[in-house]
Amino acid sequence: MIENEEVELTPHAPQVRVVTASSCNAAVRVATQPEAARAAATGAQPGSRRGWASVGAVALGAFVIVMTETLPVGLLPEIADGLQVSLGLAGLMVLVPGFSAAVSAPLFFLGSGRFNRRSVIVVLGLTVLVSNAVVAVAPNFVLVLIARMLFGATLGAFWTVVSPVGPKLVGPAGGTRAITIIAAGISGGTVVGLPAGQFLGNLVGWRLTFAIAAAATLLVVVVQAVVLPGIPPDGRTHLRDLVGVVTRRAARFGMAAGAMVFVGQFAAWTYVTPFLMDHTHLSSGVISLLYLIYGCGGIVGSLIAGSLFKRGVIGSFAGAATVVAALLIGLAITGTMPWPAGLLLVLWGLFWGIVNPGTLVWILDAAPETPEAASAVNVTNLQIALAAGSGLGAILVSSTTLQTVFLTAGFIVLASAVLAAVAGRFVTLARRG
Repeated sequence: MIENEEVELTPHAPQVRVVTASSCNAAVRVATQPEAARAAATGAQPGSRRGWASVGAVALGAFVIVMTETLPVGLLPEIADGLQVSLGLAGLMVLVPGFSAAVSAPLFFLGSGRFNRRSVIVVLGLTVLVSNAVVAVAPNFVLVLIARMLFGATLGAFWTVVSPVGPKLVGPAGGTRAITIIAAGISGGTVVGLPAGQFLGNLVGWRLTFAIAAAATLLVVVVQAVVLPGIPPDGRTHLRDLVGVVTRRAARFGMAAGAMVFVGQFAAWTYVTPFLMDHTHLSSGVISLLYLIYGCGGIVGSLIAGSLFKRGVIGSFAGAATVVAALLIGLAITGTMPWPAGLLLVLWGLFWGIVNPGTLVWILDAAPETPEAASAVNVTNLQIALAAGSGLGAILVSSTTLQTVFLTAGFIVLASAVLAAVAGRFVTLARRG
């Protein structure tokens, strides 16, 4: 079954939609602006240097968002001691933003239809700055948690708006590549967030670490304010648009496959540090180096994903997820041997760098005419799956072994790959450049 069909007359021709009116007269209207008119509205010609510079600025925003999200992971013991709370309670700094993002994404989508996306991106960056600054000076844990809830709400709104922005900045032909460049910013934030939290926490303390993160956020916001052109909203921010995404078979397959792969990924990733320390017996310095290489692998994977997705998003997702599953199972089996475990971890980062943007491109191509609605649905779906994966990992760690956690995670990711392979036989996504 073909879920979405697009007809292109010429590369630069306007798209026309025929609408049947409820009255006795039929109305024909132009639904989509010609590419030149859209480019004039955004202030950047498709494929222009400014367009790609704008994509880079958005990728910097993704970088600082993910860095802020992962920063507390390496600081939890120091934060718990500094605010006199238990380590488990301090862990809410990591979990709470995910739930806030899951709730805020659809709500923000419904309430932001009139606002220029350039202004939205800049304001969201300033909100991240405020969150980091509040954490840096908060006198108690309650205020820290409120600041992290604010960050989580910003996180959901950010991904709702930013995920579809790439194709708007560079035109449809470069849309997939733009998305994967923004995804590389995610991997970059992962590279910096955890090691930076550990290093700076030991060097200057956790409060100054968050102050430095606030200063870095300010620099990114300034760059975005200078580089980004005006980005008009889609004008389709209604509840029926969200429902319309979920009712599409291609999107439902993508949501199911994405949720399963995130459950497996984060069941394992949440406990990768104790696995490497207690099971593989690596030192903290070696583990930090492996995290750095893991993140660099993710950047490389994200950048090559664009070329793979041109050949087929679903097939690329299924293939990369199969490799991730094999790597997780391999870690469970050979995890006691340092060199094989280190190699498998690095390859894990590389192929996760393909899977992660694949979840987004799949949903966007399943509902190409409502990209922000698709993005909002994707954010909520994946944030819930992330929390479920972390929870599953916690249950397994409490009742079994770390090896079992990685085996279980591997088979869940493998099930996602199988589902994607099945989906490829039933649905066809809209093609983009």
